[in-house]
Amino acid sequence: MAYPQKLLGEHETVVLDLHPHWKVMFLPFVELLALLALAGFLLAQDFGSTTNWSIIGVGVLLLLGLFVVPLLKWRTTHFVVTSERVVMRSGVLGRSGRDIPLARINDVSFQHTFFERLLGCGTLVVESAGERGQVTLTEIPKVEKVQRVVYDLVDKADDPQPPTSL
Repeated sequence: MAYPQKLLGEHETVVLDLHPHWKVMFLPFVELLALLALAGFLLAQDFGSTTNWSIIGVGVLLLLGLFVVPLLKWRTTHFVVTSERVVMRSGVLGRSGRDIPLARINDVSFQHTFFERLLGCGTLVVESAGERGQVTLTEIPKVEKVQRVVYDLVDKADDPQPPTSL
């Protein structure tokens, strides 16, 4: 699901629209496979219909808690870089968000561990002038590219426009 165009300003364009790195879904996916294998094994046993329905009910609840909820959280978390701001939005039923105008950004840095570097993700730290100061965004895919794009946009926003000659 892409970031909605209706939430953008009049002349604002989306430069990057990212979800957290896929690694956050790795453990829920492994849990899903284990749950399906266990459910298949238990349903293959001859326990009787009441027990089978109980296994299916417990399996559905576990499926919701272990896989569907993390999937929805992953899909509804956005890290968006536009031509005017950096936007963070998250939440399934309730939503939270934060916007940082490019003009207020003082520093953009990243860090990643050796394992994160292998996977191509990391942590982006955006420091802005204001009350809240620093924002740490974790699990950012291609964090080095994102850092460079944000830095370039901030640099472009800071450059005064040369006067036009008549």
